Amino acid sequence: MKLDILAIGAHPDDVELSCSGTLAKEIANGKKVGILDLTRGELGTRGSAEIRDQEAKDAAEILGVSVRKNLEFSDGFFINNTAHQLEIIKILRKYRPEIVFCNAVDDRHIDHGKGSKLASDACFLSGLRKIETTFEGNKQKAWRPKQVYHYIQWKELQPDILVDISGFMDQKIASVKAYRSQFYDENNNEPSTPISSSNFLDSVSYRARNLGRLMNVDYAEGFTVERCPAVNSIFDLI
Repeated sequence: MKLDILAIGAHPDDVELSCSGTLAKEIANGKKVGILDLTRGELGTRGSAEIRDQEAKDAAEILGVSVRKNLEFSDGFFINNTAHQLEIIKILRKYRPEIVFCNAVDDRHIDHGKGSKLASDACFLSGLRKIETTFEGNKQKAWRPKQVYHYIQWKELQPDILVDISGFMDQKIASVKAYRSQFYDENNNEPSTPISSSNFLDSVSYRARNLGRLMNVDYAEGFTVERCPAVNSIFDLI
């Protein structure tokens, strides 16, 4: 299966919080979309790896993605080295996405910045034909995505690109709420965390509304870029 977009996140729920509106919109437009989680989020204060596995599956069904994989890297301790890069390269070469979304370039959680650089480096290296990989017994051909975009997470980074997700906000919120162990639930008695408050859950909507304000739409998601975006015509810009 060839994907149009592969969204990579250090933890289950990174993608839903940050770019699921864009994914839902492109799926509705007929694009094939996949999600790759680098870890199972096993160090999270609330829930467990097993609970988050099921929540990730539920969220994927809400969004309608074609495939979701988890590389089961060590939460908190994975590094940007050859072994980890090669595992991502194998996925890139299997699904051959045109576009890759990955973690914020700088963020509160150390895994986000690490995951961002790891995914970005893997996208470049995946295009080098002298790096040999096999997947399920088959030798793989080199593949490099056309674009790598970094979504915005905890920190208020300045976006380089805004995507109108008006009409897909309800689906985004539903995919976020699939992670019942992680986000606000008045009946959950586990320890509180920075993301378990009602204010944080509300912020998913008001951030999207504020980004939408910048482009005169109801809701938007923002991304930073690694290289300048290009258009065929200046009229392609909204």
